[in-house]
Amino acid sequence: MTDTRRTASAIEDLTAASLLDPAQIDEPATLYRSLVASAPVWRVPGTSVVVVSSFAAVDEALRRPEDFSSNIRSILFRDEAGCPSTVPFGDASLDVLATADPPIHTAHRRAVFPELVARRMAELRPAIEQLAEERLGLLLDEEHPEFMGAVGDAVPIRVISRLIGFADEDPEMLLAAAFDSTAMLAGTEPLDQLMACMARTGEIFGWIGEQLDTAVTTGEADGILSVVAAAVVDGTIERDAGLVMMHTLLSAGGESTTSLLGNAVHLLATRPDLQRSVRREPDLLEPFIEETLRLESPFRHHLRHAPRATQLGGVDIPAGSTVLLLWAAANRDPAEFDRPDDVVLDRSAPRHHLGFGRGLHFCVGAPLARLEAHAVLAGLLERTGWLELDPERRPQRVRSLMIRRFDSLHLRITPV
Repeated sequence: MTDTRRTASAIEDLTAASLLDPAQIDEPATLYRSLVASAPVWRVPGTSVVVVSSFAAVDEALRRPEDFSSNIRSILFRDEAGCPSTVPFGDASLDVLATADPPIHTAHRRAVFPELVARRMAELRPAIEQLAEERLGLLLDEEHPEFMGAVGDAVPIRVISRLIGFADEDPEMLLAAAFDSTAMLAGTEPLDQLMACMARTGEIFGWIGEQLDTAVTTGEADGILSVVAAAVVDGTIERDAGLVMMHTLLSAGGESTTSLLGNAVHLLATRPDLQRSVRREPDLLEPFIEETLRLESPFRHHLRHAPRATQLGGVDIPAGSTVLLLWAAANRDPAEFDRPDDVVLDRSAPRHHLGFGRGLHFCVGAPLARLEAHAVLAGLLERTGWLELDPERRPQRVRSLMIRRFDSLHLRITPV
């Protein structure tokens, strides 16, 4: 009996539809436990999809980019039976930054990473703190405070736009574009809706193109836009690669922090002992942010492509397979984390998680996301006496296999 059959029989209660079951999407912990324990490398029956869930298997795949390429060659959609299916990405595929392998990835990362992490982020710190204060003020003025619209969505998209250096930006337009980008990779939408997302994504590329062309022509730009424009001028990267790079930073930079903020506030509002601890000892805020990233990973998975037949964990993976590296399951692997389903604020290595990925594609914006989260959460705790969910307005999550974000999060706030 092959290992593939062995793992399939071990999780015979799971079907292809289980992966996109709305109940599993909303509360995935049981599914994660089953996969990690019984099928850390699972070939989803009747599909070309492979799910990698244990920490060890994900870590091994990340160290083998020749077998598990970051190049996106197909994306997921939900077929009429409710099962995951794939559609070729075709001409829309361009290997840039997050979807590139070495040596292209190395060149792209060098083009933006110093600007992203060093000078520009230091310059933005006061603006981030001021923006957080302003948006929290709007939240506290609401009769029925809704965190995502007032703060969770609003702060990250404005920060990443300033970091990139976009001029005359419309935050609502950029937010919609960022959410369209991740909706395109959600895996939960039927094919017609997936195609509609792709069409709308083309519109934002036109706007970013205008920004880049102006920067190239005039030489007048700030932030990452100026770095990318200079790289286009000197031939380090092509114009289209520059467009995809800035779109990727916009969508990932906005999405990851937005998800982190909502998940953190939800944890505080639903776990009174945890909220009391963090209020009593503000130094616990940093490990709390790391535990939020681990327990409620903003990106549940990222896609990989198998360019050739290979094996992982003793399981045969055919050439052309679409591989899901399931960060969120690996972050709850009991072989790697003590008390994996609990918020543990005194872990010896609090950043030993995959909330921002790992290895070559570790999120370049991780320091920025942590800075934003600390500014918002510290301000929220300082300006309130207590937080809890509004019992009359249930939280609503975005239905996505890829992201773990709240669409709405109504709170009941006790003033200081």
